[in-house]
Amino acid sequence: MRPLVLVGLLCASFPARAAEMPRVRVSADKTGFVLAPGGKPFVPWGFNYDHDPKGRLLEDYWADEWPAVEADFRQMKALGANLVRVHLQFGKFMTAADKPDEKALGRLGKLLALAAETGLYLDLTGLGCYHKADVPAWYDKLTEAERWDAQAAFWTAVAGRCKNSPAVFCYDLMNEPVVPGGKRKDGDWLGPAFGGKHFVQFVTLDQADRKRPDVAAAWVRRLAAAVRKADDQALVTVGLVPWSLDRPGLTSGFVPEAVAADLDFVAVHLYPESGKLDDALKTLKGFNVGKPVVVEEIFPLKCSGKELEEFIDQATKDKLAAGWVSFYWGKPPDELRKSKAFADAILLDWLERFGRRKPGGGR
Repeated sequence: MRPLVLVGLLCASFPARAAEMPRVRVSADKTGFVLAPGGKPFVPWGFNYDHDPKGRLLEDYWADEWPAVEADFRQMKALGANLVRVHLQFGKFMTAADKPDEKALGRLGKLLALAAETGLYLDLTGLGCYHKADVPAWYDKLTEAERWDAQAAFWTAVAGRCKNSPAVFCYDLMNEPVVPGGKRKDGDWLGPAFGGKHFVQFVTLDQADRKRPDVAAAWVRRLAAAVRKADDQALVTVGLVPWSLDRPGLTSGFVPEAVAADLDFVAVHLYPESGKLDDALKTLKGFNVGKPVVVEEIFPLKCSGKELEEFIDQATKDKLAAGWVSFYWGKPPDELRKSKAFADAILLDWLERFGRRKPGGGR
């Protein structure tokens, strides 16, 4: 069978299965989420599926190692997840500023089918430039206006491909965007690398005479409109660093109050520090600006698993978050138990602790 015919059959078949999944909507009181129709409460709880044990991003292996992707989705479901956050790199989905890669969109359709089959909603985070080597040279040479146009084209293509699937929980416009204070060098769009990946990205290279929150709001407005023009059903958010709050010192410019108007909910990435759980709770409270808040990244990176459990329990009690998304990197618990690596022991401990707090998990 020709590949294009196979992709066509896959694309034709997934909407029927996906149609069995109810849509996720924001609750009427804007504090959480519900399933429609019916109005049953929905608590996003799941994993960032951002790389495999080798550090490869999804697009690095989903073409040749699809059975591994299927196995990982089923394992995340077995761990109690109802949501998976996947990260899509710009350079893997756009062959030119205005031309999407149809093969990549076809694979995305296959991923939608898998999500529907396993009953997992997708948080589709886009515009990634995590691996600098995958960033097209022409993309970095674009002006601010041209880059925003290219980013809008990415979202028009992705949302257009996904518009018929209720398996899409949300479109996350970008992972940890920042408006710089002042001017950056030409082409210097990425923040420092962490673990070999660039998670922070700048939406402009020159603040000029503009207020940073105004630039952030304009960027969100532009891209949210591109998404909604292609798909007016799924929710829209953006992944914010904890230093987005309007406080003295380091800030991203993406002040929640400034960008929330064009978002359906607020997403924040939060890694509480040992002995400073109260500070993390205050930070989380700052993102509560009249719309649901999802902690889209959380992990015992700077504290113990026990402390992070306490943080989640207290934040839940205080109604500061409507959903939680941790990490799964392709190693199931059975494999982690056999490992003698210290990092694997920490990961296993956290997966077990996090699992006890899943919706309906008895906590």
